Amino acid sequence: MRLPLLIGAVLVAAGTLAHAQAPQGEAPKARRFDCSQAKDPKACEERRAKAREMHAKALKACEAAKGKEAEHRACMQREFCAQTADPAKCEAQAKQRAAQREKIREACKGKAGDELKACIREQRGKT
Repeated sequence: MRLPLLIGAVLVAAGTLAHAQAPQGEAPKARRFDCSQAKDPKACEERRAKAREMHAKALKACEAAKGKEAEHRACMQREFCAQTADPAKCEAQAKQRAAQREKIREACKGKAGDELKACIREQRGKT
């Protein structure tokens, strides 16, 4: 009677250890674009710093909408575009990108894993 209990305890302990991970705080964040490969690395870094600053300001302005996904997304878009040189153009492009994402979601509905990734790549290639 004790053998199944012992086996269960061993499996639980082994499962916990198998899924243990190293802390993520020490790993450097992956960058979407490496400015060292750009034509003008200094200008690239300045653009990235400006974008991070704009994002931080938008986050601060939209703190009240946290937890309400659609409202928060709309607030972030509005605040981010308000900081650009041409807010109307920015808003129009953001709406266009949102419509494109929705179109891709519909086209790839019900797919998962590698099939989903392939579908998304295919749909993006059509635009």
